[in-house]
Amino acid sequence: MYDIIIIGGGPAGLTAAVYALRANKTVLVLEKGSFGGQITYSPKVENIPGFVSVTGNEFAEKLVEQALELGAEIEPTEVFSIKNGDVKTVVTEDGDFEAKAVIIATGAKHRLLGVDNEENLIGNGISFCAVCDGAFYKDEEVAVIGGGNSALQEAILLSDVASKVYVVQNLDFLTGEKKLSEQLYAKENVEIITGSVVKEIVGNEELESIVITKTADSEDRKIDVKGMFVAIGLIPQNAPFSDCIGLDSYGYADSDESCVTKTNGIFVAGDCRKKKIRQVATACSDGAIAALAACDYIDSL
Repeated sequence: MYDIIIIGGGPAGLTAAVYALRANKTVLVLEKGSFGGQITYSPKVENIPGFVSVTGNEFAEKLVEQALELGAEIEPTEVFSIKNGDVKTVVTEDGDFEAKAVIIATGAKHRLLGVDNEENLIGNGISFCAVCDGAFYKDEEVAVIGGGNSALQEAILLSDVASKVYVVQNLDFLTGEKKLSEQLYAKENVEIITGSVVKEIVGNEELESIVITKTADSEDRKIDVKGMFVAIGLIPQNAPFSDCIGLDSYGYADSDESCVTKTNGIFVAGDCRKKKIRQVATACSDGAIAALAACDYIDSL
């Protein structure tokens, strides 16, 4: 049996592992995909403290190396559920694992458009975060896909950097706040295209252009862009744990900055919990908070 099992090997989960290990706890990290989470899609990251510039993969490798050096055990497997009790049983495709406490750091996946070539160009022209990657498109033309608050905020930020911003919305109107819409319509370098969807993504090693089509008459239009920011929502990876952590109406873990849940001994960290800002720095912060809370819980048993 372990002291702490961490579900998820992104920045939140691996930071939690480091803090727990430094508190002399035994730690098992379970990850069904690649370590590092969404950050691995970024070919260049410049907003992580301590790094002038680093690729997402390099940062992920550093996180894994640090956790392993401190004594973490890592198991590549998918988690199906958690059985609650005095001892927590984590049920996976490779068997059951037991721990005194569990930290859920499963993150959230960006919702994709489902267009051919999309996944091939993530990190090479296709992005999900203007705060992270907007500066790379200074004086270039870019597109933002989506019409909700997140998309409008991305477009406003990009309008201060890029030479031209196209906002493509599938509905005939923007669904974001009126104030944000008014700000965008007032920008001379922003073109808002409603009632249209992305039909084709063009580019081999890097994004070159997109083809959009009007839903009303199927008229196509090709737009040359260097970057495309997809902002059509996130999918939190919390479904297997809904019975023990509680979810909000969007599927995020219903927890505040304390990272505790409704179940004693089960904690959450990172993008899987409800929060306003989802960045590497805030994920790492959650990981530290959740780990220390888990250590306090174990010490009190």
